[in-house]
Amino acid sequence: MVSEYIENVIQRVIQRDPHQPEFQQAVREVLTTLDPVIKEHPEFEEHGILERIVEPDRVIMFRVPWTDDQGRVHVNRGFRVQFNNAIGPYKGGLRFHPSVNLSIIKFLGFEQIFKNSLTGIPMGGGKGGSDFDPKGKSDAEVMRFCQSFMTELYRHIGANIDVPAGDIGVGGREIGFLFGTWKKITKSWEGVLTGKGYGWGGSLGRPEATGFGLVYFLEEMLHANGEDIKGKTVLISGSGNVAQYAARKVMDLGGKVLTLSDSNGTVYIKDGLTEEMWEFVMELKNVRRGRIKELAEKFDGVEYYPDEKPWKFKADIALPSATQNEINGKDAEMLVKNGVIAVAEGANMPSTLEAIDLYLKNDILYGPAKAANAGGVAVSGLEMSQNAQFTSWSFEEVDRKLRNIMKNIFQESAKAAEEYGHPKNYLMGANIAGFLKVARAMIDQGVV
Repeated sequence: MVSEYIENVIQRVIQRDPHQPEFQQAVREVLTTLDPVIKEHPEFEEHGILERIVEPDRVIMFRVPWTDDQGRVHVNRGFRVQFNNAIGPYKGGLRFHPSVNLSIIKFLGFEQIFKNSLTGIPMGGGKGGSDFDPKGKSDAEVMRFCQSFMTELYRHIGANIDVPAGDIGVGGREIGFLFGTWKKITKSWEGVLTGKGYGWGGSLGRPEATGFGLVYFLEEMLHANGEDIKGKTVLISGSGNVAQYAARKVMDLGGKVLTLSDSNGTVYIKDGLTEEMWEFVMELKNVRRGRIKELAEKFDGVEYYPDEKPWKFKADIALPSATQNEINGKDAEMLVKNGVIAVAEGANMPSTLEAIDLYLKNDILYGPAKAANAGGVAVSGLEMSQNAQFTSWSFEEVDRKLRNIMKNIFQESAKAAEEYGHPKNYLMGANIAGFLKVARAMIDQGVV
C-alpha cells in the first residue's frame, strides 16, 4: 500500500494519459517506491513535487517528410520530450523504430530523469525519436530522413539546452548525419549531440559504455552479496550494441554467455560464446545488419529457436538488453524456476511490474535499468565534458571513470535502500537516490 497522495498522482496520470500504458507503468514503478521518502519529507507534497515531476516541461511533435531512392515521398512522425532540467540540460537518446509513439518516448524521458541524476553528472531528463525504421534502408535514405528530422529538431536543442544521443536504431551513422545537418543550419560547432565519431568530438569508450557499465553494476551487486561473475552462466537478450559489449565484458570477467537474440528468435550456445563467435556477431550486426540465426548456421554447438526468448534456459544470471517489457510474469517464473540469482537490466524497462515483483519476492538480486544501464548516458556526459574543454581522454581514462560511476551508482542505491528500511531492494534504492537530488533542486528553484 502507498500513501493516498502517491495513489492520487498515479490516478491523475492515468486519467490524463489513458492511452499511454508504458508511461503509466514507468510512473507507477517509480512513485510506489517513494512512499517512505514522501512520509519522511512532507515538504515534497507541499511543493507538489510529484505532480510536477510526472508532467514534462514540454512535448514536441513534428512531421518528418523524406524521399526514398525511388523518389517516393514518405512521412514519419518525430518526437522530443524535454521532461525535467532541474539539475542540468535535458539529456537522452533518440530512438528510430516503428514502435515509437508518445507513450514510449514519455516513459523513456521519465526514466531518464532519475538515471541521469544517479550518474552524478549534471544532466536533466529528455528523450526523442521517430517511428522511422532504418532497417532495410540505404545509407542515402537514412541520410535524407536524418536531415529532414534535424531540420525541425535543431530549433529545440543546444549544448546547454538539450543534448540528444543515440538509442535503438540510432548509431554512429545516424548521429553523423544528424550532426552534419545541425552544424550546417546553425553555422556553429558545439557538443549538441553525443555518440559522435571519434576524431570529430566523440569519446572513446562510448560504444562500449552501456554494455560495459551494465556488467560493472552487476559485478558490484554480486560482490556485495558474496558472489562473482567468474564461472557464472549468463542469458543475454538482444544482439545490438548493449548486448554485444555486455557479452564482451562478461567473457573478459570469466563468465559464460549462453544466449543472444533478435526480434526473430534466440540462439543458445551450449558451451558459451567464443571470441570467434563474438567477432562474427559484431560483423553480422554492425556491418551486414543480418539476423542472429546466422550464428547458428555458421558455428557448431549453436542452436536457433525462432520466435522465442532466452528466458527458458537454465543459467545463473539474466541480462535483458533488447527492449521494454521483454520479461513478463511467465518469463520471470521461468527464471526463478531455473535458479537465476541475479537480473540486471541493459534495456530500458525490460521487466513488467509483475516480473519485478517476482524477482523481489524470490530474493533475486535485481539491478533496475535506471541504475544498471546508466553507463551509456554517463559516458555521454563525459563526452559533453570533453567537448566543453576541447579535449579528449584515452579509452583507459574513460573506462576508469565509467567503472567508478557505476560503482557509485550501486553504492548510492544500496545506501538509500538501507536508509529507508528496504536493504538489498536496489529498485527502491535507485529510485529514491535519483529522486531526492532532483526534488531538492526543484524546491530550491521555485514553482517553475
